[in-house]
Amino acid sequence: MHFTRRRRLPCPERRQHPILKDAAAPAAPALGGRPGPTPLPAGGGTGRPPGPSPPLPCPPFPLPCPAAAHPAPRRGAERPRSAPPPPLLPEPRAWRGRAPALLATAAARPPPPAPAPPARKMLRLCLLAAHALRLAGAALLSPGSCPFEDSACGYEWDYAHLPWTLHGEGHYISVDTSYEGEKAVLSSPELYSEEWSCIRLIYQIATTSETSPNPTRLNLYLRQEGEIFDRLLWSAKEPSDSWLIASLDLMNSTKKYKILLEGEMGQDKSASIAVFEIKVTPGYCIECDFEENHLCGFVNRWNPNVNWFVGGGNIRNSQSVLPKDHTLNNELGHYMYVDSVYVKHFQEVAQLISPKTTAPMSGCLSFYYQLKQESSIVFTVYLRDTSGFYEEIWKTDSAQSADWALAEVDFNAPYPMEVIFEVAFNSAKGGYVALDDISFSPVYCSNETGTPFNPAKAGCNFEEDLCNFYQDHKDGPGWSRVKVKRNVYRAGDHTTGFGYYLLANTKFTSQPGYIGRLYGPTLPGNLQFCLRFYYALYGFFKMSGTLAVYIFEENHVVQEKIWSVLDSPKGVWTQAEISFKKPMPCKIVFVSWCKSFWDCGLVALDDISLSLEAASSSEYLSLPNPGECTFEKDECVFTQKKRGRGSWHRRRGPTPTSYTGPRGDHTTGVGYYMYIEASDMVYGQRAYLVSRSLSGTSGKQCLTFFYHMYGAGTGLLSVYLKKEGEDEEIPLWRRTGEQSISWLRGLIEYESDRNYQIIFEAIRGVSVRGDTAIDDILFQAGPCLEVEEIQFSSGYPDSLNEIEY
Repeated sequence: MHFTRRRRLPCPERRQHPILKDAAAPAAPALGGRPGPTPLPAGGGTGRPPGPSPPLPCPPFPLPCPAAAHPAPRRGAERPRSAPPPPLLPEPRAWRGRAPALLATAAARPPPPAPAPPARKMLRLCLLAAHALRLAGAALLSPGSCPFEDSACGYEWDYAHLPWTLHGEGHYISVDTSYEGEKAVLSSPELYSEEWSCIRLIYQIATTSETSPNPTRLNLYLRQEGEIFDRLLWSAKEPSDSWLIASLDLMNSTKKYKILLEGEMGQDKSASIAVFEIKVTPGYCIECDFEENHLCGFVNRWNPNVNWFVGGGNIRNSQSVLPKDHTLNNELGHYMYVDSVYVKHFQEVAQLISPKTTAPMSGCLSFYYQLKQESSIVFTVYLRDTSGFYEEIWKTDSAQSADWALAEVDFNAPYPMEVIFEVAFNSAKGGYVALDDISFSPVYCSNETGTPFNPAKAGCNFEEDLCNFYQDHKDGPGWSRVKVKRNVYRAGDHTTGFGYYLLANTKFTSQPGYIGRLYGPTLPGNLQFCLRFYYALYGFFKMSGTLAVYIFEENHVVQEKIWSVLDSPKGVWTQAEISFKKPMPCKIVFVSWCKSFWDCGLVALDDISLSLEAASSSEYLSLPNPGECTFEKDECVFTQKKRGRGSWHRRRGPTPTSYTGPRGDHTTGVGYYMYIEASDMVYGQRAYLVSRSLSGTSGKQCLTFFYHMYGAGTGLLSVYLKKEGEDEEIPLWRRTGEQSISWLRGLIEYESDRNYQIIFEAIRGVSVRGDTAIDDILFQAGPCLEVEEIQFSSGYPDSLNEIEY
């Protein structure tokens, strides 16, 4: 693969990673006039201290000759005892008229005196040795990793989009708006790993516009074997004047995969995206031995007086006597430490913050630490979620640790979390704390074989039974599990349109003062939950407060109302989302209340689900499913052959014509769907909704969707598959005429080893009461797990409007 190369000013030596650990760096002046080390950069992941960071100069001569390089040891293997090569200073990177500042030290480096002739000869030998070691190191790169030195390491850019430019002398790859286009795509070679991996990306986004409705964005996708859609793992749009680090956990899988980098250029006419390095390593992103220059993405929360510093590397720039590192067990290895020598106030606190977890993890978190104290030191480890909630998981005792001590703590991160190592001092004579070799195992530290809480056990669609929900017998038969007999005049359940759901305040129990309670299973405390469920209201009376959700503690004494229905469209399945977190174990209770004859009605409940996240979270665990289209934002991967009155329309709420079309969408009840407006079309006119080209794969695929065909003049709805290079459209599914007033689920199982398109075709029926709608389309790899239950439109006049109990 050939990449565009651009000539730029050379710099004598190899680049440096964004966070520097320079063994030759002099101590930076600290507050109070005392010399001190340069702290790890701060800034909530930006990795830089407050204020602008100027670009660093090219390294002065002479440079230290590096020692022999060593490949990264395998997990569990014994590490080499000799030292790694000391890092060299970076060259400036003039990029699109800017020199992005590295996440670097704030220390100025005074130029040394000019070297003597023998020193210059030695320097040339050192540079040759460094070049040879760099080439040897390139050969030892793990699959999928690339420092973008002199090649793209097998990464290829998509010729259908903007080109990536490889800067061989600057050691990065970039894309900008020099060429016209919307995006650039860079794909890795085919990769395979059955173990967990960590993808670390060092990147920068530069723009001239602070705010834009369509900002420049860098996305990272995973393309798995057998999947027709790429899965979005991570996305960033914040511009910066520094190189930034993103750490992404990749769960173990038996499928081969590729990593895709996508740069979206947005509307900025002078935007650039650069990738300095991508590295794929075995293990978890939260692990770190602090030997890498980027420190695994750990950052320091800036404090004017006390901060975490990089120790080791033969540096002696602290007034305390610091230890050898634990990893290499010598003076050249690295670790993190925080010293009390600059403490000025009572309870000065230093925090070292890990990268955020990006996949559910549970097991044993371990690390080594040393603690030397002359007065009280508090060393604590916390978990912090996306809402800023802190949970203490470990605290050291008051004993002093003269040697490296192992700490182990059970760790549970079902949603994005940061691990925070916090040290609090009481005085400037407090001592120091050192930290090294953070690791993680999916097996809990304790002998107990506890399993993480499975939120699926707290959900139910009521198709088979009540799942783990129950009712108190003293309350009476409050909630009934029912199913609507097939007809087109009464709405069915939310799951499939002709399944089971729960109904309260029925004709058997609808009386003043009635209360029905539905209890859920016990939930563990101290976790962030998101509860989702669907409800529908029927009747002509006042319905406010008819349905409420309470949280009961296990003793049923302490209770709290967390949700209550106010006013909703009648006869429409509406979604409710509630986020909550309780310190103690608790239960969810659905309460239906019939206050009086004039304040009572039918309440339906279906599809209860619970997830471990905040309901409004937009973090990694809530990234959209690429194979799902709910039409809430746009038409997703679908386009139309032609647009006009006789085409598909995106709409919310009921359709304009009475006695036809849905009252609301299937996704939330108040969202969007696609439909044809029969009054704008003539009999037999067709409307096509066509997907973009989808990747062909071996094996079965499952397509699910929801359709709405209600109205006396409803026509035809069909689904076709069209393979690339063929004119024939293969029919997969068809329904004719009026089906139900409910949204019904369609299931299609198909195969295509060639690229293909899916086509939804709607044909207008005999009258204007023939609106047809679709919603919630989902593509899934593998065969369908269920068989579609076909519902015919003949109706059942003997049991019209009846409910099965």
